[in-house]
Amino acid sequence: MTVHLLGIRHHGPGSARSVLRSLDELQPDALLVEVPADVQGALRWVGDDHLEPPVSLLGYVVAEPARAAFAPFAGFSPEWQAIRWANEREVPVTAFDLPLSLTLAQASVGEPVGELVGESVPPDPIGDLAAAAGDPDPERWWEDMIEHRGDGVPAFDAVADAMTAAREGFVPSLEEHRREAHMRRAIRQTVRSGAQRIAVVCGAWHVPALDVTSTTATADAAVLRKLPKVKVSVAWVPWTHRRLTPASGYGAGVESPGWYRHVFEHPGPDGVARFFVDAARLVRDRGGAASPDHLIAGTRLADSLAAMRGRPRVGLSEVLDAAGAVMGGLDTVQNDLVIGDALGTVPQSAPQVPLARDVAAAQRSARLRPSAEIVNLEIDLRTPTGLRKSHLLHRLLALGVAWGTLAEGRGSSGTFRETWTLRWEPELSIRLIERAGYGTTLVSAATARLVERANGASSLAELVGVLDAALLGGLPDAVDPAVRRLANRAATDPDLGQLLDASVPLAHALRYGDVRGTDASSLRTVFDGLVVRVVAGLPAACRSLDDDAAEAVVERLTGFQGALAMLDHPARRDAFPTVLAQLSEQGGHGLVEGRASRLLHDAGVWSAAEVRGRVGRALSGGTPPASGAAFVEGFVAGSGTVLVHDAELLDVLDGWIAGLDPAGFEAVLVLLRRTFGAFEPAERRQLMALLSGRAVVRSDGFGDDVDAERAAAALRTVRSMLGLAEVVLS
Repeated sequence: MTVHLLGIRHHGPGSARSVLRSLDELQPDALLVEVPADVQGALRWVGDDHLEPPVSLLGYVVAEPARAAFAPFAGFSPEWQAIRWANEREVPVTAFDLPLSLTLAQASVGEPVGELVGESVPPDPIGDLAAAAGDPDPERWWEDMIEHRGDGVPAFDAVADAMTAAREGFVPSLEEHRREAHMRRAIRQTVRSGAQRIAVVCGAWHVPALDVTSTTATADAAVLRKLPKVKVSVAWVPWTHRRLTPASGYGAGVESPGWYRHVFEHPGPDGVARFFVDAARLVRDRGGAASPDHLIAGTRLADSLAAMRGRPRVGLSEVLDAAGAVMGGLDTVQNDLVIGDALGTVPQSAPQVPLARDVAAAQRSARLRPSAEIVNLEIDLRTPTGLRKSHLLHRLLALGVAWGTLAEGRGSSGTFRETWTLRWEPELSIRLIERAGYGTTLVSAATARLVERANGASSLAELVGVLDAALLGGLPDAVDPAVRRLANRAATDPDLGQLLDASVPLAHALRYGDVRGTDASSLRTVFDGLVVRVVAGLPAACRSLDDDAAEAVVERLTGFQGALAMLDHPARRDAFPTVLAQLSEQGGHGLVEGRASRLLHDAGVWSAAEVRGRVGRALSGGTPPASGAAFVEGFVAGSGTVLVHDAELLDVLDGWIAGLDPAGFEAVLVLLRRTFGAFEPAERRQLMALLSGRAVVRSDGFGDDVDAERAAAALRTVRSMLGLAEVVLS
């Protein structure tokens, strides 16, 4: 009976090749691998055609899914290759690291997610060994000695000797002592099972400690006795190369996973030339220049640099230096080839929580494949597939799983279009597990979470947000509870500001819910009741406003007018103009009076003469300059178009400014500068030309006649965008 300890570096391509060579030579009848013992059942999936690395084992506490940990694997990870080798040959595989049920029992909720494989240790053995060899760069030294070679058993013998020297005098932490005691106990159990040739794949640091003769079974059992446990479940989740880097917070990460994959798949000198071929293709795809001469020159330069630097073979630093000197585009090569955005896949039948399985099915139905790269997605809601995509993304958002963000809102011309930015991050898999308690399907889980949010909402705006999410996600069972809560809150809420704030998102929910075919009739009743309360309460709410409160009111008035216009609500033509007319004369603050007058002008309720008359009264000689300036700001803030197209109104304003005494002008200068500074440059130029008496060329944008055929084509496009029926121009 023999036990062969194969000390590897996690995610080391040379270590992976050495493991495969050693296993072929040793032909073990039992294999032990340093992964948590309670993921044993999931290891049978390694080697399945549909489980494509990078992937990770995710272990989580069943009662508290936020307490979780990852064990990531890449295709070049030695553990992955060893397990795959054993599964293909039906050699028994034992996961022999400390179980998750013990590890996670000691972790508190809210602590950062840990890494199970290759946790960092206080000493720096590779740094010490590199320093002893006279190399100031530990990573480069290790790659030269191990990762660019793959020598098999002799390499592991050398690693064992080196780590024995590095561990001399080292006292492990209690956690590490428990891990190594558990691993020794597993080795003894495998020996007792009758295996004759046992291969053990573990982190190189642990090799000296796994000599079962170095301590007794009784001592190891005492270390592991009476440790607290929790119930743990395990699932496979997709992972990314970028998440294998130390920059992601992964303690056992590697700086260049894309390069390591290349080194594993294309070892030896030919691999360098192949890397330059891939780099040249990437540079050309991004619009750069890379010819065969560049490839030859780059390969030769990399060889020359390795020789000049005294390296036994070309490494990543030589490849990057040569690529930057010969082809350029180094940032692109570094990002896409050296690190990479590879994303693994997990088969539907692999261990997953039901919610994650349902989400995967919804992704396939919507033809949306998760990607680690940033993807910009345009969705046409008029198509069944587009609607499925939108529902999927909005339901995930409602669940708190932000796979996508709505990069462009639903504007006036974007009723049937949504623009999303998508990127799948591994953390979203944990989020799905955390949300699994809400339901076994995406629809039921998203509905349950929205109902919970509606019941706990503390404001009208929050309730409207819940309702909007339910409508956008096509979740009718969440709409009714939210509407009932909203109706009760809107009927009793004394804060008119909240009612005004709720009007705009509520109008959006009504308008765009209808576009998606959602029955929002009950929502219309709520909106109608809100309009009645706003119209009745506005005059009293606008009395005795300070400057800050007045600024808030004018913005809310504009939003409310827009909400009424969006739905073509009857109050837009009768009740609200009556209130605006009252506010224009007795608004309590110049800002409010000016904005009410402007809204009446923009809605066409007041004629040009009525508008000029009201502005003239506001800027009469008896009006304090500060009040007149506030009226002007409220009236023209944000746009000077009304002054450009109404010369008499401009004359009224010009005369008022010209008639101010020095003290009055000084008092309003800053306010007027802020008001007119917000105009578009073209508007300011036109106003200056008008005031200086220069002729201003105005154009309505049309010629003397209309080409009926071209106009019909334009109208067809516009009507298609708006989803309106086709008409025939006579």
